[in-house]
Amino acid sequence: MVKRVSLWNSGCPVARSLDAIGDWWSLLIIRDAFDGKRRFGEFQTGLGISRGVLATRLRDLTMRGIFETAPASDGTAYREYVLTEKGRGLFPVIVALRQWGEDFLFAAGEAHSSLVDRENGAPIARLVVQSADGRPVNWQDTVVTG
Repeated sequence: MVKRVSLWNSGCPVARSLDAIGDWWSLLIIRDAFDGKRRFGEFQTGLGISRGVLATRLRDLTMRGIFETAPASDGTAYREYVLTEKGRGLFPVIVALRQWGEDFLFAAGEAHSSLVDRENGAPIARLVVQSADGRPVNWQDTVVTG
């Protein structure tokens, strides 16, 4: 098996982000947490992931400060995985991946899940990248510095 190279010391924020959460299982676990899953068994059942892989991913995500564990909300002896502020900050990333998938990975009319506003049931608006003055920008309007 090829040893994973750490990108943690990279000067690129994308590389460091991928080092922290760039595994597909990790992103799916985070997605499920936004959907209300909190317990090991809920993640495992929903994802069909092996216990060992799930335990490793949850340990890594907790170690990196994306999740924290808390006593079960129902008062049982179980522990629950709760997104931290750092973890909740990934919501726009999950939304961006969802919207990209909707745009490019489904045939016209093909059924898929949708993200809607809990208050009114309407689809959420498209994410828009904006300049500091609020102007929409695309990749051609930006440059990486530093």
